[in-house]
Amino acid sequence: MINVANVVTVARVFLALGVMPLLFQADDQLMWVAFGLTAFVIYADALDGYLARKLNLSSKLGGILDIAGDRCVEMVYWIVFSVLQWIPLWVPLLFMVRGTFVDAVRSALSDQGYTAFGAKTMMQSPVGKFLVASNFSRFSYAVSKAVAFCLLIAGHTAFGRNANLNSVALFFVYFSAAFCVIRGLPVLIEARELFSAQK
Repeated sequence: MINVANVVTVARVFLALGVMPLLFQADDQLMWVAFGLTAFVIYADALDGYLARKLNLSSKLGGILDIAGDRCVEMVYWIVFSVLQWIPLWVPLLFMVRGTFVDAVRSALSDQGYTAFGAKTMMQSPVGKFLVASNFSRFSYAVSKAVAFCLLIAGHTAFGRNANLNSVALFFVYFSAAFCVIRGLPVLIEARELFSAQK
């Protein structure tokens, strides 16, 4: 039986890659198509989780693929936005370095039964649980990136330039970058304690 949720997870990465050529076109219609497809790529992140729960397809592999898919999608967008000079180069570098180390820690601790979120989350402190594992924090972080992606694209249309959407988009870019660091630090700090407890 095909795991539909995992198919959606992987498909959204390829869809994100398919959006990238549109961003290099100086055509308003194509830019709005890219905007709509980006909104769908973001929606599909929630869709794969919903399908996994609804169809009882949740698995450890699915959870890992979901995080990997999220990383791929966000890095594709951040890198291309940087290549287009819509954002500074340090933004994708920050997300890449933070994501690499956090995912490495999560991978190591998953062998001990810890998960990134949920009842068996690796986060032990109340602050860590709130910043990293809580639905509120995860939702807020996802929304800030989604708004940044969509507004950066819309800001490079005629309407967006007239409405000065780029300024708003950059606010969400920098907010997302700060949130990225704030959510990453507890993982690295608490992982040190978890690792030392094994000695």
